[in-house]
Amino acid sequence: MNFIFVLVVVAMLALLVIQSFQTAQLYDRKSTQFKSKVVTSLERIALRHEKAEDIRRYMHIVNRDFSGQYKDILKEEFKSLLATQETTSIRDTSILENGVFQDYLVIKGTSFDSISGLTAEHKVLARDVKHMRDLVDHPSKKIMDNDSIGNKVSLQLDQRVLNQIFMKSKLINDMMIEAFRYNDGDHPETRIDIEFLDSIIKYEMKIDKLPSDYKFMISNKEGLPICFNFNNKRTPKHCKIKRYCSQVDTVKSSKTLLFPSNILDDDLTLHLFFPTKSSYLLKEMWGSMSISLVLMILIVVALVFMFKTILSQKKLSELRSDFISNMTHEFKTPISTISLACQALNDADMNSSTTSDEKLYVKVIDDENKRLGLLVESILQSAVMDKGELQLNIQTVNLFELLNDVIEKVKFRLKSTNGEIELINDIDKNVQIRCDRMHVSNIITNLIDNATKYCHEVPKITVRLSKTDEVIRLSIEDNGIGIAKEHISKIFDKLYRVPTGNIHNVKGFGLGLSYVRVVSDLHKWNLNVKSVLGKGSTFTIIIK
Repeated sequence: MNFIFVLVVVAMLALLVIQSFQTAQLYDRKSTQFKSKVVTSLERIALRHEKAEDIRRYMHIVNRDFSGQYKDILKEEFKSLLATQETTSIRDTSILENGVFQDYLVIKGTSFDSISGLTAEHKVLARDVKHMRDLVDHPSKKIMDNDSIGNKVSLQLDQRVLNQIFMKSKLINDMMIEAFRYNDGDHPETRIDIEFLDSIIKYEMKIDKLPSDYKFMISNKEGLPICFNFNNKRTPKHCKIKRYCSQVDTVKSSKTLLFPSNILDDDLTLHLFFPTKSSYLLKEMWGSMSISLVLMILIVVALVFMFKTILSQKKLSELRSDFISNMTHEFKTPISTISLACQALNDADMNSSTTSDEKLYVKVIDDENKRLGLLVESILQSAVMDKGELQLNIQTVNLFELLNDVIEKVKFRLKSTNGEIELINDIDKNVQIRCDRMHVSNIITNLIDNATKYCHEVPKITVRLSKTDEVIRLSIEDNGIGIAKEHISKIFDKLYRVPTGNIHNVKGFGLGLSYVRVVSDLHKWNLNVKSVLGKGSTFTIIIK
């Protein structure tokens, strides 16, 4: 019982350890996934913020009207290309394209050929560019007259205008100079819109379903936090960025460069920290953890119930064994008294006047009393086996002589059935084994009795003694009814009898073979059974 209790406790502890280990592994996986998700979000936040800052920085320059400079370039290149006179002019016009009016410029000029003395008027249609992107996406159109040279002039003019603007970098240089001049100050705390950055972070956290309770901080290249003045013009007084904290633990936080693509900006780092990370991960794990918890509770309840059942069964078994022991001891007294009375009635001095019918009744009483005594002894032995109190008196025994003694006693019981029993000895008659003589005699007697009882014909029993591979084999073979395969594994169980329906022509309680198994196990012998239904069985005891 103590061993079972220890096994249950060890199983419980092992279950708790395994479950704890699996939970820790799950937490680590969730934590790794969380970190990867946060890093991805931070990179996206930095790109969004950087793009927004670039748009804000260049917006006032991009939105400027470059049409004046553009017209001057067109006129200058048009005159150079066609050697036109000073009468070159440009006027605005609108053309309906795909249902939408588009702004265009009509460039008009007159060229003079000094050799021939002829003059020619040229017109070219070009897009009116108010933004830099329009100039690149929409090149000038062909001239409006029927002169075939117009197409070439338009294309050459487009090319020369683009070269004039982009290759010489006149307008781009101006824009870049203006961009570098445009700055609120040299310090990040005055240049970064912290409220706007917080809104981007909040939006990304919502998109990625990350905790809304977070803290963030911006540090410079020396790792020192940037302190923001929430009263400056970039951060108005009503703005209260509670999530910005200059005391964020940079070791536990996730980080990324605030301006990853801009090499000209300071190396500013954005740190993001989640104070409720553990609770968030546990909440994510709650589904699997709850299932594991329920399974653990069910297992614990099942083990406790099993343990209580084992205790109850053990207690009932002890009560039953004690009851059987007390009952059988009480039965022995009247059995002994009846046996003495039968002996007295069979005495020659006592039965001189007894009739033959009375002698027959006395004999019946004596026989049944002896059978009752054997039954009580079997029940008593069964109770002793259940308690594990069966003790062996080991001694050196001549196995051949032991078998002869048992067989001689059995022959008298076989006379009533005309049965036959034969002993075949294939080894030395002086074979010696270490065993308990009384119990070994009992198990051999039980096996022979079963061979006699479970036989519908004249019993023919063969007891064979052989030796192979230094192992002694004692086989008892019969020609009985045999045993079906599905019952062979159960015949050694206590109180088990092969079902025979409503026919109960064989008396017994299912204790004999159980006793044979227990005695064989105590001697550390093997017991094998081979049986064919309707032809007989062979029980083999392998003595080591």
